[in-house]
Amino acid sequence: MPHNLKQHYSAVVIGGGQAGLSASHYLKRHGIDHVVFERKTVAHKWKNERWDAFCLVTPNWQCQLPDHPYDGRDPHGFMVKHEILAYVDGFVKKVDAPVFEQTGVTSLEKQGDLFRVETSAGTVTADAVVVATSLYADPAIPRAAERLPEEIVQLHTAAYRNADHLPEGGVIVVGSGQSGCQIAEDLHLAGRKVHLVTGNAPRCARFYRGRDVVDWLSDIGQYDITVEQDGMTKKKHDTNHYLTGRDGGRDIDLRKFALEGMALYGRMSGVSAGRMLFEPNLKANLDGADRVYNSINALIDRHIAEKNIKAPDGSTYTPIWEPETEITDLDLKAAGITSVIWATGFSPDWSFVGLPIFDGNAYPVHRRGVTAVDGIYVLGLPWLWTWGSGRFLSVGKDAEHVVGHLAARHSARTSSLKQAVNA
Repeated sequence: MPHNLKQHYSAVVIGGGQAGLSASHYLKRHGIDHVVFERKTVAHKWKNERWDAFCLVTPNWQCQLPDHPYDGRDPHGFMVKHEILAYVDGFVKKVDAPVFEQTGVTSLEKQGDLFRVETSAGTVTADAVVVATSLYADPAIPRAAERLPEEIVQLHTAAYRNADHLPEGGVIVVGSGQSGCQIAEDLHLAGRKVHLVTGNAPRCARFYRGRDVVDWLSDIGQYDITVEQDGMTKKKHDTNHYLTGRDGGRDIDLRKFALEGMALYGRMSGVSAGRMLFEPNLKANLDGADRVYNSINALIDRHIAEKNIKAPDGSTYTPIWEPETEITDLDLKAAGITSVIWATGFSPDWSFVGLPIFDGNAYPVHRRGVTAVDGIYVLGLPWLWTWGSGRFLSVGKDAEHVVGHLAARHSARTSSLKQAVNA
């Protein structure tokens, strides 16, 4: 960490997660003086917002942070929490970024040819700024939570650790994305009565035709598809497929959970008078997830056939359970519910950005991280450019591109200033 804050930097990076640290790595390589502002601590979310049984859902070989690839003994395994933290800590030490932790940025404005960055540690100017705060700044909890009975314990996934930290009784998990399904499984394996409120999240097989599905998709080139290719722009807001790397990796099949006693519901529509209300779309949600599951497997089938690859036979998933009725309300007290886990995602915080870089939905407009405001960049967003953007797989590639653009701009500005001085 730097001891003193300078008045001016060639570049400022906002955010000290893997995206911001990757940017710092390449800024150092280009010899560009910079500072990183992190409102909490470096890699805070990995260290403080993951449950005890958390593990990667993609194979270890996809951990490809800049100059810091996974080098362990199990490239096709799935690192558990302490292993992930060791991998991230190794990257933090290797980068040795000039970070000011516990330093929030409160304003980013244009000031002549420079940018004015106000922080809790003071104000600086910069030639360029990389906003690497991602979409996951703050837990997103619906206003309906305010209407739950006071005696019910409520946690966001960021605060959940394990079943033993919850009071005895039933637990509702609201949301069936990756975190929601994995936490529902964690509670289910701990013997809790789990009620899972589903959404339209897709699912994916863990293994298919003798290999991890991620390996097949990598061979097919799915991770190299860019948002500029036909129909892919919408992907930036897609929910991730649910599956798990737990215990060596396996599918997550909500229908199997239902057979084992987990209660499933359609999307939550509200809370009223001690009751949680649901839309009658559980069957549609399950069927939609299975369609994606089968479509991914069919893509792999075509690849195997086209390349004449020898592999075990494949199959189509057929439902092993169907909801008899669509339950649209649940009396929480009568059902013995004592806890609610909000697996409802996160919301970004770009409130400090006073620059015209957003579209009508308050989403930054950019091309691979380069915005229309010269000198302002974004980094770490899902589908910033490819499927791996923002993740360990490709965040480094995105950072290299962004910093490469920034470095070229920096070189041109420096050359122009020298010419002006010598004129």
